[in-house]
Amino acid sequence: MVWSCSCCIRIKSSPEETEQRSRSRQIDKLLEKDKHHFKRQVKILLLGAGESGKSTFIKQMKIIHGLHFDDELLREYRTIIYQNVVLGMKVLVDARRKLGIAWGEEGSQESDLGGGDSRSKIDRLTENAEKLLRIDNQKTNELMDTRMFLDYAPIVTELWRDSGIRRAFDRRREFQLPDSVQYFLDNINRIGSTRYVPSNQDILHARRATKGITELTILIRGIPFLFVDVGGQRSQRQKWFQCFDSITSILFLVSSSEFDQVIIEDRCTNRLIESMNIFETIVNNRYFGEVSVILFLNKTDLLEQKLGRKDSDISKHFPNFKGNPHNLDNVQEFIKNMFDDVRRDRRRPLFCHFTTAVDTENIKVVFNAVRDTILSNNLKQLMLQ
Repeated sequence: MVWSCSCCIRIKSSPEETEQRSRSRQIDKLLEKDKHHFKRQVKILLLGAGESGKSTFIKQMKIIHGLHFDDELLREYRTIIYQNVVLGMKVLVDARRKLGIAWGEEGSQESDLGGGDSRSKIDRLTENAEKLLRIDNQKTNELMDTRMFLDYAPIVTELWRDSGIRRAFDRRREFQLPDSVQYFLDNINRIGSTRYVPSNQDILHARRATKGITELTILIRGIPFLFVDVGGQRSQRQKWFQCFDSITSILFLVSSSEFDQVIIEDRCTNRLIESMNIFETIVNNRYFGEVSVILFLNKTDLLEQKLGRKDSDISKHFPNFKGNPHNLDNVQEFIKNMFDDVRRDRRRPLFCHFTTAVDTENIKVVFNAVRDTILSNNLKQLMLQ
């Protein structure tokens, strides 16, 4: 169920759900009455910085609308997940070393008079770490298969148990680590099975940078919805202009949990500032004057986790924040207002949703609201006059 305030929706009980259902039924009746007058498809362009969740949203559209992942795709995602696990642990091993964090066993060795067992374990951890550090990322991406992964799985499992690696993980905002690494490492025993087949949840967490343009068409209420996903890294943004023709709506995704992180491209620009700058360019572009823009403040789950940490304080990165830095509502409202403030045309509403892209139920509810908003705002353009 949903509530709305200033065009902003979150999952929560509210009387507005009744109104939304009523509007949805009205749209259904109108589409059924005039379906033979259908003129063109709904084209939704997904924009946002890298790792904001655009590709995950596309996967959710497949899952929610009953489009299954065939065997070939499952094998492809299995390989991607293998790569995410091995290369993710490589990043953690490298970060532990560069941050000067000791192996967890080194502390116990100091209190062990003999030190033999601890010493041998430290040697083994060091040896395993060096094996991962010697990995060539490009070759691993090209050659990774089940046999290769099963060779690395025991190494990754032992390293993930080490408290030194865990301390490095706790400082992950200081280096570049994909969000999904913890999910996969926590599931390493299942993924390391010889009979492993990725679940939908695994596929949603699988991370591979989008290069080029990905399109997905789904028939919804008799109308083809074309979703267009374009890579969000700086090197990919020149391709966005190829997709601007005949747009019905723009879904702009923001990773709201990254207020204390920097982008991988220059390692100094704040990720939230980067997203806001892109959004400002898009929302104020006269080319999109008649296009509805919908803002997804994504990764609510990760934001909530981060705010629960004592050392988390958004005001260190955004001094104009005046609320409680550990309160989810305060932080979300601040981020929403920050993006809303860059809009120059105040006559057009900004539809904003707090989302968790890996949560299918959350995206299902949010997309139902988005779908009705898009159809309501564009019905005249979708039908022949």
